[in-house]
Amino acid sequence: MRSLDRLLRPASVAVVGGGAWCTSVIEQSGKIGYGGPVWPVHPTRSEIAGRAAFASLDDLPGVPDAVFIGVNREATLDVVARLSAMGAGGAVCFASGFREMQAETGDGDALQDRLLEAAGAMPIIGPNCYGFINYLDGALLWPDQHGGRRVESGVAILTQSSNIAINLSMQTRGLPIAYLMTVGNQAQLDLAHLGRALLADRRVTALGLHIEGIGELAGFEALAQEARRLGKPIVALKAGKSEQARAAAISHTASLAGSNAGARALLARLGVAQVDGLPALLETLKLLHLAGPLPSNRIVSLSCSGGEASLMADSAVEHDLMFPPLAEAQIAGLRAALGPRVALANPLDYHTFIWGDVDRMRDTFLAMLAGDVAMGCIIVDFPRADRCDPSAWDCVIDAAGAARAEAGKPLALLSTLPETLPEPMIERCLATGLIPLIGLDDGLSAIALAAQLGRAGALPPPILAPGTPGPLRMLPEAEAKRALARFGLSVPASLCPNTPQEAADAAAELGFPVVLKGQGVAHKSEAGLVALNLCDVEAVTAAAARMDSPGFLVETMVAGGLVELLIGVLRDAAHGFVLTLAAGGVLTEVMADSQSLLLPAGKDDILGALTRLRIAPLLAGYRGKPGVDTEAIARAVLAVQAYVIAHAAQLDEIEINPLICGADFAVAADALIRTGDPE
Repeated sequence: MRSLDRLLRPASVAVVGGGAWCTSVIEQSGKIGYGGPVWPVHPTRSEIAGRAAFASLDDLPGVPDAVFIGVNREATLDVVARLSAMGAGGAVCFASGFREMQAETGDGDALQDRLLEAAGAMPIIGPNCYGFINYLDGALLWPDQHGGRRVESGVAILTQSSNIAINLSMQTRGLPIAYLMTVGNQAQLDLAHLGRALLADRRVTALGLHIEGIGELAGFEALAQEARRLGKPIVALKAGKSEQARAAAISHTASLAGSNAGARALLARLGVAQVDGLPALLETLKLLHLAGPLPSNRIVSLSCSGGEASLMADSAVEHDLMFPPLAEAQIAGLRAALGPRVALANPLDYHTFIWGDVDRMRDTFLAMLAGDVAMGCIIVDFPRADRCDPSAWDCVIDAAGAARAEAGKPLALLSTLPETLPEPMIERCLATGLIPLIGLDDGLSAIALAAQLGRAGALPPPILAPGTPGPLRMLPEAEAKRALARFGLSVPASLCPNTPQEAADAAAELGFPVVLKGQGVAHKSEAGLVALNLCDVEAVTAAAARMDSPGFLVETMVAGGLVELLIGVLRDAAHGFVLTLAAGGVLTEVMADSQSLLLPAGKDDILGALTRLRIAPLLAGYRGKPGVDTEAIARAVLAVQAYVIAHAAQLDEIEINPLICGADFAVAADALIRTGDPE
């Protein structure tokens, strides 16, 4: 494929089509101050938007670098083929009705294949997309209004929604946007490919993604690797949290995992900061643009209100942030600035009596920044300028700017409401070197994510790619356990009798107490096919007689269990194999206490996931009770992983529930494997 440089940073632009969308591209090129020629192309019109039009591509005075194609889908194919043959730099395909409309049109797949064939080596964005705006060079292929302006450096934002892109361009938060791009149905260039092209621009500082679907897994991994190499962080908003678990799922694992868990695990594994809303996306990108990833999650907070200090402390509870106690140097500086009557703490209420005294305010802010902290936050809400005089708030900007310059640490002015940090004040903050953050929750989320990115280690090995198995079948429990035991999983001793009498004989051979299970269904407990702690032959015979089962599984009873866990692995075509660790047994779906990782996972990753479970205190030992052997749990998980790696082509899912965990063991009391033959 030809380089994307000509398409993204064009010296000439052509617009094919004469509708309102095409007219808008030409008008917006003028408004943004594009310096190169813009050539309208239309077979019957002599001018469009005040510019002379050309009857065909062959009549153009040169080969265009970037082309907006605003004609119907059938005509788009011919235009793309001609542009490719001419050697054009690339095109945006505006028309819809390709693969994204296959269900409605019935011919979308075929048309998209023809589009790719027509494009050949020429880059195309879309189809079914708005295109892009390059705010760095003042170039765009964009058929609508936008609210952005030219910048010298900034962040790049990629979205799969044109409407969301328009809305993001209207932000007044002080975030410089270098590129704003929509990707459409990604016929040729997907999110990862375009992301790498944008990151290659030295003027881009970070990348924001609004993701509906990941696309090719290896390509997304390559994007994360390139971002890490360049030192340019990625922040993502992933749609799909509300998707239901797979309808065909037969395990608890599927209901816990689902596609959202796979996406979150993927982003976490690749060091991509994930946000849950557009405001948090913008605030995080802004902080990263201005300060970059933070060295720690230790911060200080200042306000001139006890209520705001409490609100700050409460808001931070939901985020991975620390307000470290004040050190001696901080206390000494604060006492010199504030005197003896202010209670010193972090977050700090520095009271209003120094308001307007820029020197004392500066000394207060500077003293707080003297600690072992990554950055500081000053809570400040500016009055509305149409009804109030905001000049009385000049002192906080002046004092904070001076403190930041002397301390050499990032310092944010954080508003509690979006309305109380208007754009004129944001621009003043930026001119003074301050970081304007809007909204406590979004601002704190941004700080926590910047600290998370700053602590990121080396990228893990490539994700284990799942296969596409044929018709699925569920292995009998005994067969599943034997298969997993060969890879190191501890399982109870067992026998598989066919009749109640044989079950009693098997129990006597194994030694009491035993567990008796019927066969043929996944959820045996709900079907009345599990009897526990059977202590003699008569109890086994009676329990077997009550079960309507074609055969039985008799196992030694696992004694000494302290905690029950679930280990699950689910094939997720979009994200890899999702490993789920959760509270097990009867509590699995009641507690919904789970952590997800992608395979392969290391021992430290597994142990870390266990500490993030809500039942982690039980694993460690709670109120005098002994803890469990977490090393044995990790060995059990790694044994399951080894089986998955060996059978990746045909495996669909595995579930161990419960894994009975004791002070010195972890034994799989139940196992499920669903698999098929590789296609």
